[in-house]
Amino acid sequence: MTNDIIILPLVVHLFFSILLMFLWNKINLQKIVSIVGNAVALVVAIWAFVFVYNNGTHVVESGNWPAPFGIVFVGDMLAVTLVLLTAIAGFAVSIFSAISVIKARLRFGYFSVFHFLLLGLNGAFLTGDIFNLYVWFEIIIISSFVLISIGGERNQLEGAVKYFALNFFASMIFLTALGVLYGLVGTLNMADISLKIAEVENTTLVEISAVLFLVGFGIKSAIFPLYFWLPASYHTPPSAVSAIFAGLLTKVGVYALIRVFTLIYAEDSFLTVLLLTMAIMTIFSGGVGAIIQNNIKKVFMYFIICHIGFMIGGLALFTEVAMAGVIFYLIHDIIIKTNLFLMGGLIYRIKTTTNMKKLGGLYANYPKLSLLMAIPLFSLVGIPPLSGYWPKISLILASFNAEEYWLFGALIFGSLITLIVIAKLWAEVFWKDQPKINFPKKFIYFDQLRLGQKFTFVFPVAFLTFVTLYIGFGAEHIQQLSQRIATELMNNEMYINAVLKR
Repeated sequence: MTNDIIILPLVVHLFFSILLMFLWNKINLQKIVSIVGNAVALVVAIWAFVFVYNNGTHVVESGNWPAPFGIVFVGDMLAVTLVLLTAIAGFAVSIFSAISVIKARLRFGYFSVFHFLLLGLNGAFLTGDIFNLYVWFEIIIISSFVLISIGGERNQLEGAVKYFALNFFASMIFLTALGVLYGLVGTLNMADISLKIAEVENTTLVEISAVLFLVGFGIKSAIFPLYFWLPASYHTPPSAVSAIFAGLLTKVGVYALIRVFTLIYAEDSFLTVLLLTMAIMTIFSGGVGAIIQNNIKKVFMYFIICHIGFMIGGLALFTEVAMAGVIFYLIHDIIIKTNLFLMGGLIYRIKTTTNMKKLGGLYANYPKLSLLMAIPLFSLVGIPPLSGYWPKISLILASFNAEEYWLFGALIFGSLITLIVIAKLWAEVFWKDQPKINFPKKFIYFDQLRLGQKFTFVFPVAFLTFVTLYIGFGAEHIQQLSQRIATELMNNEMYINAVLKR
């Protein structure tokens, strides 16, 4: 069993997705099965993580075809860490979905598609074949399009069309880049490409293929100037869907950039300048977008964009310290962004709105819940010793030591904007008195729920908050993990040797 351990997360999600199709009309049973499935996936992800942590990079060859001729799945520390984070986020969101998503949406196969989405994410993290990465991306796009459009409300469909159109365009660019790259090196195995691309004499075509990959993955990551689809779409579906999108969908694009630009296109001066410029503008545009919003969900959406810039900037520096900061920030950001949108859903259940001008009095009426929600908010800001503080310090120090002062200034700017906006949000939503507004009568408020239903709403937020606290207070362990991943990325001989068995 340990020989195939890294593909078990794929098997688990595929099995439960198919099983849920046979339970199409049994909504309550679907909820239980999905939660159980995600719990199993979490256990399997922990098992795979521990196995790779103790034994090093593990490779599974599909059909026993050796690399580079067959498709391989590669479980290095970066891949299994992201699989574990996906399992943690998926488990929390599955519980939140069971209580927050209405039956009218659930009866269209919500949970089955949800597991297909997690299957696609895990496949993208584990594949060692760049065309297979494209295939997993398509599974992600199709599944996410279904989730974002379930319900058929007008704003949902508008958001779904924008989301699908831009991501489909990104896939076309990705496929074009694949064609150019395959024409240059004659292989699709990423480890093999890494060896052969150094022998290509036509450096212009190599740079063209790199730019195409940057544009394709940049759209999926929502980096400047390719992010406009995200604010138009992520606020339209239910909070549970927005949470998994915010936590993982843009991060799979960041993962692809990290993998491709450390393994294939490492240390290119042109790409470094391009990535730095895009990172700085992403931080600036995301921060400015967040500060002018009055809707909680839209504030969080622009913070997704702003903080993607932190990671892209660290990638552009291409030093081990910066890369460790990127990985630490990626771990922190997946958990925090997932939790923020779950919090948005919880606030909506309490107040029927996420408009900050119509909110208030949350701390006075729900002090314990407010303190619980304060932890992810303050972690987002980076207040020491919470989880956002440690990677920001690494990235700021790395940019200063590399004498990239524009990026250094952008990181400071992004951090200050985050502080200002979260302070404004806290004052508007939690501290000020509740404005006099007419609340809808035909709505089931949080106070009207049974104790078990309230627990189901709060538990996912508390669970992810606990993970956030561990990341912050256990920063030594996360830093060691991030440092190990950064070392593997900067010295990719370990990855290449494991895949090609050299």
